[in-house]
Amino acid sequence: MSAAESHILPVYAPPEQIFVRGEGCWIWDERSDKYLDCIAGIAVNALGHAPPVLQKALTEQAAKLWHTSNMFKIKGQEELAAKYVRDSFADVVFFTNSGTEAIEGALKTARKYHSASGNPEKIDIIGFQGSFHGRSYAAINASGNPNYLDGFGPRLPGFIQAPFGDLDELKKLVGPTTAAIIIEPVQGEGGVRAASDEFLRALRKLCDDAGALLIFDEVQSGAGRTGKMWAHQWSGVTPDIMAVAKGVGGGFPMGAFLATEDAAKGMVKGVHGTTFGGNPLAMAVGNACYDELSKPDFLEHVNKVANHLGQALEGVKDRHPELVVAVTGKGLLRGLKLKIDPKGVQGKLRDRKVLVGVAGDNVLRLAPPLVIGEDEVRQAVDAIDAVLAAQLAEAGA
Repeated sequence: MSAAESHILPVYAPPEQIFVRGEGCWIWDERSDKYLDCIAGIAVNALGHAPPVLQKALTEQAAKLWHTSNMFKIKGQEELAAKYVRDSFADVVFFTNSGTEAIEGALKTARKYHSASGNPEKIDIIGFQGSFHGRSYAAINASGNPNYLDGFGPRLPGFIQAPFGDLDELKKLVGPTTAAIIIEPVQGEGGVRAASDEFLRALRKLCDDAGALLIFDEVQSGAGRTGKMWAHQWSGVTPDIMAVAKGVGGGFPMGAFLATEDAAKGMVKGVHGTTFGGNPLAMAVGNACYDELSKPDFLEHVNKVANHLGQALEGVKDRHPELVVAVTGKGLLRGLKLKIDPKGVQGKLRDRKVLVGVAGDNVLRLAPPLVIGEDEVRQAVDAIDAVLAAQLAEAGA
């Protein structure tokens, strides 16, 4: 079916390939052409395509029970929540269907905390320029991209953006109505920019001093992507609330927000809910995925391959200073900040059967399955090298 005949709402502009099968880091289109996947559904397919361990969990659960709603207890929720709490700062967990829903819950939890504490005037959520927190109305107001707000009516009150990484400017925005500060430890859409450990520590102190809550958006940076289960663990800083999704389901739609008991004190019976969130299918996959991600040797593999990828990308930068400004990101969430439009490079890489993404600030984004090996990394980097070399040759001609 041609684009003109499609009945899909035209908010995307996908290339012509239609993918029909995947295995590990590889994916095949309907013409049987094979591609190296270095974007993983935008940091979603953490264990690669069609991992047997998740296939098994899903098919076994599918033969038992699909859905009951949260009118009833769901055993898999209790099991997965216990694992998240065991390995994190949190005391309680709420399961969602997506990252956007996890963010919505996190924002509501922060404001409800202050209302329950007798401070209903504390509603301001301070985010950062370049941030991305989802596509719902509250999420686009919390994000730092004005393009997402254009045409959707007035801005919601209580959402403020600060320059990313600028502590002095941030301090000027914190006041008696500040409810929370929300940040991605590694920005995805904003240019694959990692916040420094020092900056995250400063945010923790600033929130403590102001009586505000600290929210980490780990929808893209979490689930082992940086070499620890959650990216903020590198800094030693703990948030009050955290939103997660993408990789935690290994490709199955699920998310969650986690909180301390104190931060969640306003979230009592009847103030929040979901029909599909935490359904038995999602929980079966989520438990199996978390069990794999939390194995020490799995994260050791991520760190080893991530170091290799980082060094290889630095080599690309050194070889192409006319085109590459910087290597950004952390772990297996990496970017190449370019002097040219990354979408053109993305297209040429796709022609070479390598799939990558793009991000803001002229960044070519790589977020491969966490099971990727050094040989596959080498193949991807060689393709990037070749495309950039061809760009230089073309410009010279």
